[in-house]
Amino acid sequence: MNFEYFISKKLVKTKGYKSKVSSPIIKIAVTAISVGVIMMILAFGTGLGLQQKIRDKITAFNGHITIRSFTSNQSNQNLQPIDARQDFYPNFKEVPEITHIQKTASKYGVIRTETDFEGIVVKGVSTDFDWSYFNDFINKGRNLRITDQINNEILISEYLASRLGFKLGDKIIIYFLRDKENDRPRLVAFDIVGIYNSGFLEFDKQFLMADIKQIQRLNKWEEFQIGQFELIVSDFDDIQQTGLQVYENIGSFLNASTIVNQYPTIFEWIALFDVNIALIVIIMVIIAGINMITALLVLILEQTQLVGILKALGCQNFSIRKIFLYNATYLILKGLFWGNLIGIGLLLIQKYAKIISLNPDTYYVTHAPVYIDWSYLVSINFGTILICLLMLLVPSYIITKISPVKAIKFD
Repeated sequence: MNFEYFISKKLVKTKGYKSKVSSPIIKIAVTAISVGVIMMILAFGTGLGLQQKIRDKITAFNGHITIRSFTSNQSNQNLQPIDARQDFYPNFKEVPEITHIQKTASKYGVIRTETDFEGIVVKGVSTDFDWSYFNDFINKGRNLRITDQINNEILISEYLASRLGFKLGDKIIIYFLRDKENDRPRLVAFDIVGIYNSGFLEFDKQFLMADIKQIQRLNKWEEFQIGQFELIVSDFDDIQQTGLQVYENIGSFLNASTIVNQYPTIFEWIALFDVNIALIVIIMVIIAGINMITALLVLILEQTQLVGILKALGCQNFSIRKIFLYNATYLILKGLFWGNLIGIGLLLIQKYAKIISLNPDTYYVTHAPVYIDWSYLVSINFGTILICLLMLLVPSYIITKISPVKAIKFD
């Protein structure tokens, strides 16, 4: 154990770093660290949580990347089928970042009741559909059981079921327009086996989930003809680069687009969360640093005699500075402890109790989502320690200006 650490430890144990003057200032500094850490943890946890939740909701309905024909690229309805017998299906070996590929097709329809009607989009899914993103949305019934045989099962949103008066187990009749203008609409009866609520009203107002073979039959497509491929990527942060690689490795008559390109307004909006998080982190670190600088200066002034004695005994300036930096580190760690305890505790309460509600029309979620990851927690703690200590190096330089003779007489 070195000399500087020994002295600083003695000061901590004997509360030698506190007095009537320094005690409230030190408490304020520790509190500032704690509050700053709490704010940073909440900013990261809720900001990243909201980004991830909104992204997952869009992925549940669209995948990360879609491959379509150029003629239906900007439409929810697949006007032109594509051949499912592609070299990249079911494994996209040329782009290893693709973890899953699924076949889907969509068609516009109208639900008509005795008192009301609603325009909708029926999305057909196949046996390869990844339900992991969608299962959390289903609050009544179950998801579809897709087999090799065509079935009449359908999922409807809670919004549409409430608006049109449907409940689990009811039959729902959907009118589908034919290709020719003079042909009468075709009616198909479906059985409601599940009711979902994604909280994303833009999608809940439109989408019903059914067997892709229903869409193929209505469009008079062959078994190998589908509306589009939906791709899931391993790393969303590189989705644009992955999307470009996908585009370069598909046929010239196909087009690939990412959900970032399909929903630019939403992703531009959630990208602003990164700016808000960065501003909160910068402000909190500056406030914590300033308070620690004040506390360190007070400690140095109150221990001027100790500094003079140590200098008289032959201690170097840097060694004495380290004594006070060790004490400052103790105070920072104390603030980090309480900050982490309260901050993580608040996130866990929100995650499981869902105390804070949000307007789904504005935020696309009903409750404030929480994302807890050790990577940002570790970054917050180490970053706070490092930045605060770097900020304290300059004020600790005042020790070099203290004269041993004057300091020992200091009162």
